[in-house]
Amino acid sequence: MSEPSAAENEYRYLLSPAAIRERARDVLGRVEAGRSPHWLLDEGRLPDVTERVIRVTRAEYPDPTRIPYHSRFRHFDVGGVARNRALGERIAHESPAEQLAVRTELVITSVLLDAGAGAAWRFRELEGGTYARSEGLAVASYHLFLDGGFSSDRGSVRADAAGLAAFDGAALRRAFQVTDDNPLAGGDGRAELLSRLGRVVAENPRYFGREAPRLGNLGLHLFGQARDGRLRASVVLDTVLDALSPIWPGREQLAGKNLGDVWRHSELGLIPFHKLSQWLSYSLLEALEASGVAIDGTDELTGLAEYRNGGLFVDAGVLQPRSPSVTSETHAVDSDLVIEWRALTILLLDRVADSVRGVFGLDRNQLPLARVLEGGTWRAGRAIALELRADGSPPLKLHTDGTVF
Repeated sequence: MSEPSAAENEYRYLLSPAAIRERARDVLGRVEAGRSPHWLLDEGRLPDVTERVIRVTRAEYPDPTRIPYHSRFRHFDVGGVARNRALGERIAHESPAEQLAVRTELVITSVLLDAGAGAAWRFRELEGGTYARSEGLAVASYHLFLDGGFSSDRGSVRADAAGLAAFDGAALRRAFQVTDDNPLAGGDGRAELLSRLGRVVAENPRYFGREAPRLGNLGLHLFGQARDGRLRASVVLDTVLDALSPIWPGREQLAGKNLGDVWRHSELGLIPFHKLSQWLSYSLLEALEASGVAIDGTDELTGLAEYRNGGLFVDAGVLQPRSPSVTSETHAVDSDLVIEWRALTILLLDRVADSVRGVFGLDRNQLPLARVLEGGTWRAGRAIALELRADGSPPLKLHTDGTVF
C-alpha cells in the first residue's frame, strides 16, 4: 500500500479542528503584529464580552450544568412550541434505529438550509407564530421535512436519495413562503445544495446504504462506530466532512477532493473553518446521545465562525475594522477581510469560553465549548446586534450564496 501524498496529508490536516485553530493563530499573529490592513484587536474589551455572555446565559439557563449543546434541535422549539416532542411522538412506534435515522435526516437537511436568511424574510407557521432568521428557517425546514419534502414517497418522513435529488428552488420557495415581498437570501443556492446532497447519498453506499440509499443511514453508520457505547466527537466531524464534502459548490480542492469551508488568504494560504459541518456535528451528537451513545472529546471541536459569534466581537469593539467603510460595504465570503474576521472569531471564542468556565467554576468536561456557544456567545451576539441596529442585522454585510453562513 503506497504512502499518502503530501497533498493527501494536507487535505486530511485541513479537515481537522487542530488545523482550524492553528491556521487561525497565523491570522492572529498577523493582526497582533500590525500587518493586517483590515483589523485591529483590543483584547482589553474581552471582559465586557464575557460579562455579556454570562448575563444572557444565566437568563436562559440558570443552572450552567444543564446547558445543552448549541444544536439545531434548540431552534425547533422556538416560540414555546414543543416540536421536538411532537416529532418524538410521531416516530415513537418506530425502531430505535429508525428514530435515529429520522432525527439525523431532520438535522442535516435543516442545518444545510440554515445559512443567513436576510433581514426581510419571515415564515408564518400555520395556526402559529411568525419567525425570522435562523429560527424561522428551522421551523420552515422542520415542516418541509415532516411533510415529506425530501422523500421519494411523499407520505414518508424520510430523506432519501431520489427525494433530495428532486428538490429544487421552486419547492424551496413554496415551502419557505418566498415572494417578492418576502425575499430569502441565497434560496437557489440552498436548494441546489440539497439536490447535490441527494446525488451524493445515491453514490456513496459506505455511509448511505446500497439498497434504497437514504440520508439517515449516516446516523446509523456513526452509531456503529461507537466502542463500548462511546464515540469521540472528532469521529463525528471526520465522518460528516468525508461524507458530505462533495456537496459544496465551487470550493478549493486538494488531492482531487473538495475542501468545503476552507478559503485561500492572499498571504497566509488555506484557512479552514467548517462552520456548518461542525454545527451539524454538534446536532448529531445530541441525536446520538438520545440513542444511548456517550460522547467523548466534545471540546476538541471549535467554535462556529459565523456572523453572530463574529458580530459579537465587532460590536463589542474587540475587533475593530481599520476602515470605517467596512461596516457599510458588502464583502465576499472569500475576501481576506472576512477570512481574518472568521479566524479571529475562532480563537476569541476559546478565550471567552475559558473565562465563562472560570466564572461558573466548571471545567471543559462540565462546560464544553458547544454549551458555551448555546448559553452563550451566539445569544450575546444577537442581543448586542439588536442594541445597535433596529433590525438586529450583523455589523458586516456579506454577499453569500446561502451555503456558508
